[in-house]
Amino acid sequence: MSAIQKLHDVCKASFSLLGAVPSPPAIQTVRNALDNIECADVGLDWKEAQQDDDGFGYYGLVKGCRGRLSAMVPRWAQPITYLHLYEKENFFSMGIFCLPTSAAIPLHNHPGMTVFSRLLYGSMHVRSYDWVNPFSELSGDASTPRLAKLVADHVLTAPCESAVLFPASGGNIHAFTALTPCAVLDVLTPPYSPIDARHCIYYRESKFCGYPHDSTESEQELDLQEPIYVWLEESQPSSDDFVIQEGFYKGPKIKP
Repeated sequence: MSAIQKLHDVCKASFSLLGAVPSPPAIQTVRNALDNIECADVGLDWKEAQQDDDGFGYYGLVKGCRGRLSAMVPRWAQPITYLHLYEKENFFSMGIFCLPTSAAIPLHNHPGMTVFSRLLYGSMHVRSYDWVNPFSELSGDASTPRLAKLVADHVLTAPCESAVLFPASGGNIHAFTALTPCAVLDVLTPPYSPIDARHCIYYRESKFCGYPHDSTESEQELDLQEPIYVWLEESQPSSDDFVIQEGFYKGPKIKP
């Protein structure tokens, strides 16, 4: 049995058709299986990806408030390739994003979903947030900026352990920027479904200033921790610098 088939079977046994957050034992079981996946198991050649990359690196890091590294600024970006591996409606999906150097996936969310991610090769900058008030996403006006708390702002380099994002914690709103050619294997449970209000929303940092009335933290606490808070507003990414194209999966076939 191939490693990717084993991952599928573990996910099938561990996830609920109701889309509930997996139990801690189930999460660890899936992570163990995901951590065993290598490039060859899904038909990827990281050396070939490096050769195909034209060598233009990222331009640099933009400093955020009080020196925090808040964003990557690419010199330019090639299309991102998505390899679809498997999907069962309202159950789970598996897919791989292949990013050339400088390519970026803007801030986006995974509403109501638990996401497992494995960096297969390369290095990428990751920046992620959670809402200060998780219920604001359901009750607030979509055009109104909402307060988010920084969860991660760092660089990942393969090999590394897989990560887990939960519906309301762990950095559910996140962005990737490739520092080198890289690939990420994602397992989503349940998968995106616009009919069930699980659709991807993109965000950007807002210039809006102030404190939310529904915040669970006092203004004094926010003042003391200001560098880890930011206002986010919905924003549609430009098609000029964010393009995802469908690729051909060359790995072992997955049996349902």
